[in-house]
Amino acid sequence: MSGHSKWATTKRKKAAIDAKRGKIFTKLIKEITIAAREGGGDPDGNPRLRLAVDNAKSANMPQDNIERAIKKATGELEGQVYHELTYEGYGPGGIAFMVEVATDNKNRAVAEVRHVFTKYGGSLGETNSVAWMFDKKGVITLAKEGKTEDEILEVILDKGAEDMQTEEEFFEVYTPLEGFDSVRKALQNNNYKIENASLQWIAKNEVDTSGEDAEKIMNMIEGLEDCDDVQNVYTNANFSDN
Repeated sequence: MSGHSKWATTKRKKAAIDAKRGKIFTKLIKEITIAAREGGGDPDGNPRLRLAVDNAKSANMPQDNIERAIKKATGELEGQVYHELTYEGYGPGGIAFMVEVATDNKNRAVAEVRHVFTKYGGSLGETNSVAWMFDKKGVITLAKEGKTEDEILEVILDKGAEDMQTEEEFFEVYTPLEGFDSVRKALQNNNYKIENASLQWIAKNEVDTSGEDAEKIMNMIEGLEDCDDVQNVYTNANFSDN
């Protein structure tokens, strides 16, 4: 199985920084709230909520926070209503961007995202202006914990996984949408520690980026992720070492 972009590693390192800032909890709570509002507050009958709760537990979110978010979504407690939006556009060097947002104020969200695009020399596009460059995939991150690539492959290959990337401290498993849940459950049933599992926009073809352009793109990514309403940022940039 071939490797993917170093963007996976970069994104993971950035996620660790976000966790220190407490931003990751905010993102997880929004996902739990949206999932519970749309599919009900019982994780056993709501796959999206089950996934969100599992990810929250993996991030060491207190159970009280999880339960409160679900109750707000189902109306047991007063809470905000979040809207899911996806913005598309281009950044420095023509790099494509997909930006997922969860917000209680659509006007504020688009204004903040547009501001970041403009600040770094990018431009927002229309719906489907860059989405065709990406595929929606399941991505499951596993702690290595002494496991080998062959051991992981033995579990996932007949469950629908299509690719795997091996990094220094973790494995990243890629699945088509229809195979995501079965692969995730197979890994759980075999007692593998799943650090995160999510549906992500994966670039069909990556654009090698280095030097000044790479620095500008990373600054733009950080600018977008610093927006309170932004949940995830995806690009087709491959950050090379040169």
